[in-house]
Amino acid sequence: MRSEAEAERAVSLYADTVRRICFIHLKKYEDVEDAFQEVFLKYILHDKTFESHAHEKAWLIRVAVNVCRDMLRSPFRRRVSSIEDMEVEPFFIQKEEGELLNCILGMAPKYRDVLYLFYYEGYSAVEIAGILHKKENTIYTWLNRAKKALKQLLGGDFD
Repeated sequence: MRSEAEAERAVSLYADTVRRICFIHLKKYEDVEDAFQEVFLKYILHDKTFESHAHEKAWLIRVAVNVCRDMLRSPFRRRVSSIEDMEVEPFFIQKEEGELLNCILGMAPKYRDVLYLFYYEGYSAVEIAGILHKKENTIYTWLNRAKKALKQLLGGDFD
């Protein structure tokens, strides 16, 4: 079990990254906060040491993706619908990112993950392959397809 100081350090360093990944998957503030808490609870209970800060960050990203997928698959989520299905704009996303974010959120989860990790977190395709446990060529293909889809949706010319 990790100390309180270690947990506070991890939260201060990686909170934004974990929240954004959770939001990309779950799209609702309350679900994001539940997933966020679960990710850092797993971090606190994880007793093995990390090789580096990059390894620690990659581990947290992987756990966040898995927690979100577990939440989406849960029988409770499939059976229960919320009283109010409102679109809540998260506090950590700026207005100018809104159009791009809406396009990304409309994509398949595999494309959302690679786009976020590549553009927002600055990981290379090789590193993303390691984090998501996929082949490098798969990541390159997903990035290419996601870029083409974004280009078409936004009507712009970018790379």
